[in-house]
Amino acid sequence: MSLLTRAMSITAAAALALSLSTAPAQAGVIEVSPPGANDWSCKPTAEHPYPVILVPGTFESMAKNWSTLSPYLKSAGYCVFALNYGETNGVYATAPVADSAQELAPFVDAVRAATGAKKVDLVGHSQGGMMPRYYMGFLGGAKNVNKLIGIAPSNHGTEGVIVPPPGFVADPDYTGLGCAACADQQAGSAFMQKLNSIGDTVAGPSYTVISTVYDEVVIPYNSQFLNGPARQVTNITIQDKCPADPFEHDQTPNDPVVHQIVAHALGNPSGPADPAYQPACV
Repeated sequence: MSLLTRAMSITAAAALALSLSTAPAQAGVIEVSPPGANDWSCKPTAEHPYPVILVPGTFESMAKNWSTLSPYLKSAGYCVFALNYGETNGVYATAPVADSAQELAPFVDAVRAATGAKKVDLVGHSQGGMMPRYYMGFLGGAKNVNKLIGIAPSNHGTEGVIVPPPGFVADPDYTGLGCAACADQQAGSAFMQKLNSIGDTVAGPSYTVISTVYDEVVIPYNSQFLNGPARQVTNITIQDKCPADPFEHDQTPNDPVVHQIVAHALGNPSGPADPAYQPACV
């Protein structure tokens, strides 16, 4: 039984008190939250009025994807939440992307209800930085989102191969892999055509995209960038800020430079990250 299904079967009050770190996602599986995430008693402050939801990428669990960024944001004073989604054959974030967006929607609603916030900020990696665009553009989610920050997001698909975790054997159309999300994230897929048929952005939320020239998964790396007015969209290449930064696709959520850019984007009171912002290079 999924966490969201279980939450729907109990009272609203109990659902808000439910700890994601101990609730079973399915029989025999314990969902583990990253450090600092899913404290359902957390209340946003005047300084940080929007709770932050961390959305992992393909094949990733929230615990693995956000083990460093989650405590970083929590220590900065944010209410931080995270979820697992799109589980097929025991592997997260492999279901059709549109179906995964249907799982994000009630999680956003649960966070808003628990915190009392009208909107949330979304921070996603890879598929997790792109999938919320479907939620916002096709599921009415734009009214619930203040900012979307994508870390190496697959916004226009990839011309490369999405590498499966050990033990999986990929084939060209991903049918043997059982990863519908992988097929959806290929450049030119039917899903990608639908996602971008309404444009790269929708009215309301701001968008910050953080990319690395060393991305070997979502390629070309600049396909991650979004088109939109400067007041709504900022595209940042890590190496334009810190030329010696070696981080590639998988590890970008653990990059201290990325942490700083994310915190800056979240803290910018109006609009996306300031393109002139300079993080400390490490």
